[in-house]
Amino acid sequence: MKKSLFFFALLMSGSVLATTDHYVLREGKHVHHLKITQINDEYTVYSDVDFEPNADEKGSKACSADITGEAKGAGENKITLKKHSEEDATYCVLDIQLSATGAKIDQSENCANFATGICHFDSDGKELIKVK
Repeated sequence: MKKSLFFFALLMSGSVLATTDHYVLREGKHVHHLKITQINDEYTVYSDVDFEPNADEKGSKACSADITGEAKGAGENKITLKKHSEEDATYCVLDIQLSATGAKIDQSENCANFATGICHFDSDGKELIKVK
């Protein structure tokens, strides 16, 4: 009985320290999804995109891409994911600016190895809305 209570207490204390937030942006046939998990001061970021060509992108092909990894806090309400490309000696960097209602994503030029064609992780200055 004491062991059960101890493990229950451990489980409850660990769940208080972990949070996961989801963010979504839909623009026509483009969908951005961002998931941020925080455990204490450690972050894990998962971003995926699914793009079908919009009317102004005729001739383009549908695409989807994702990127995930450990991220670092880079100031107040800012997280940076830096992922090494296995194809060449570059890094894809996602700078994520958080607000109370959502998140904006800026990507570095070297993310083409992770998202090709019309796909990109950058939110183009628009905010992904936090899902409650």
